[in-house]
Amino acid sequence: MPHPITIRTAQKDDLSFLDGALRSLARDLGDPYPTDIETLAQAAFGPTPAVRAQLALSNDGSCVGVALASPLFSTMKGGVGVFVSDLWVSSDARGAGLGPRLLAAALRDAAKAWGRPLFLRLMVHDDNADARRFYERMGFRTFRGMDLLTLDGDALTTLEDLP
Repeated sequence: MPHPITIRTAQKDDLSFLDGALRSLARDLGDPYPTDIETLAQAAFGPTPAVRAQLALSNDGSCVGVALASPLFSTMKGGVGVFVSDLWVSSDARGAGLGPRLLAAALRDAAKAWGRPLFLRLMVHDDNADARRFYERMGFRTFRGMDLLTLDGDALTTLEDLP
């Protein structure tokens, strides 16, 4: 039975869909969205793309889902992996298996772009119980023994300025 929703890799002409979906995700999570359209265009479609995106489009042409992925390399895993920084499905499209389909599409696209991924990594807000249950049902597990650390703002600038 065909799916009424089509998933495909985003192209430069899809920039407004991509931006709109990522804004919706940020709004749903209560997260900031400081990304401007030019920065997103450069990251996704510039000469050296940092991300690749999968879009879920309904038959009426609206965007109802997105997965944004970047490559990573792990010596501990022994190869290339995929980091999904953003996964969003609109509230009216949830519960129909679209999240796993977007992740599967991200894996297939990653294999074409960076070689077959050995693992998929993502983060989930610790207070988002629904998302945690969703990922656990798929087989994701919390990575114990390491904490995710981030360097940004003034500390990042200080590091950049080192000789």
